[in-house]
Amino acid sequence: MNNDKLIIKHVITSCGCDYLIPLTLVLLFDIILHGHLSPGGGFQGGVLMVAVFTLIYLGYGYESVKTVNGNLLHSSEGFASIFYVLFAMLGVVYGGYFCENVLFQSGRIGDLWSSGTIFLMNAAVGAKVLTGVGMLALYMLTIIGQMKQDS
Repeated sequence: MNNDKLIIKHVITSCGCDYLIPLTLVLLFDIILHGHLSPGGGFQGGVLMVAVFTLIYLGYGYESVKTVNGNLLHSSEGFASIFYVLFAMLGVVYGGYFCENVLFQSGRIGDLWSSGTIFLMNAAVGAKVLTGVGMLALYMLTIIGQMKQDS
């Protein structure tokens, strides 16, 4: 009887995680893409990646988290940093300052592309935090999974 309850609990948890993971991913990218228009932004959206990894761990266990490629996250973090610097250098290229918003006259107010280089830099920060914090969460969950296997 106890084994039946455990199976039911696992099914309910995995089904709940199946429902929440896509919603969390949509919210994550929505916050990153609209961060320059509303409260939130690249950092807050990127930190939500921890919730995605945690939901995968809770729903499917350590073996599922172990399949995520940490090296890909690590190299993607480097690319996101490079893109941020390139977008920030646009100010210097256009004769201004580093991180200056030189494309501010493009788009209509309130549209996704209305803040010029702020949108680009915000997206790069979101990618940087998403990959960096995701990698940290992946490492922490791996350590927890290994501790559970050893005991």
